[in-house]
Amino acid sequence: MEIFGMDFSCASRSLSNGQFPNKDCLLPLISKLLGYCIVAASTTVKLPQILKILKHGSVRGLSVVAFELEVVGYTIALAYCLHKGLPFSAFGEYAFLLVQAIILVAVIYYYSQPLGPKTWIRALLYCAIAPTILAGQIGPVLFEALYASQHAIFLFARIPQIWANFKNKSTGQLSFLTCFMNFGGAMVRVFTSIQERAPTTVVLGSIIGVTTNGTILSQIIIYQKKPHARKEKKVQ
Repeated sequence: MEIFGMDFSCASRSLSNGQFPNKDCLLPLISKLLGYCIVAASTTVKLPQILKILKHGSVRGLSVVAFELEVVGYTIALAYCLHKGLPFSAFGEYAFLLVQAIILVAVIYYYSQPLGPKTWIRALLYCAIAPTILAGQIGPVLFEALYASQHAIFLFARIPQIWANFKNKSTGQLSFLTCFMNFGGAMVRVFTSIQERAPTTVVLGSIIGVTTNGTILSQIIIYQKKPHARKEKKVQ
C-alpha cells in the first residue's frame, strides 16, 4: 500500500502480525511523513513575519539584505532539487518558502521607502536571472557551483540580521513564530535528508540552517525581555 510515495505495507504487515515495525521499516516511513509535514508547515512559515510588519507598519530592526539573500538562496535550492529529481517530500518547502520570501521582501521594500538605486538594481537583476536558473537552463558545472555557493548565501543571509540584533540588543519586528518554525524545520530536515540519502551538500545546508536559525531564535528569547538600547536605523 503506497500513498504519496509512502509505503505502508511493511508497517501494516508487522502490526497485523502483532509486532512493532522494525527500524528499517519504520524510519523511511517516518522520514516521508516528516518531510510532508515540513512541506505543509512551510505554506505559512513566513506569514507571521509578514503580518507583524503589516500590523506595526514598521521594519524596525530588520536587515533588508538578509531577506534578499534568502530569496536568492531559496531560488537556487529549489532549482537544484528539481534538477536532481529529488522526491517532493525532500524539498517541497522551498517552493512555498520562495513565494513567501518574495512577498516578504516586497513588504519590506514598501515600508522602507524611499528605496535607493542599489536596491532597485538588485531586484531587477534577480527578476532577469531567476527564471533561467529555475528552468535549469545553465551548465551542470555552473549548477553545482551555484548550489555550493547557496550554503554561503544562506549563511550570509543570517549574519547581517544576527549582527543587527546583537548591535541593537533588540530583534525589532522579527517574528518569534517564524524563526521558531525555521529552526524546527531545519532540525527535521537534517533527519529527512539523511534518510532520503540526499547529497551531502543538502544535509550541510540543513545543518547551517539549524545553527543560524537557532542563533536568531536565542537572540529573540534573550532580547525580548530587555528594553531597546537604541532606536534602530531605518532599513536602506
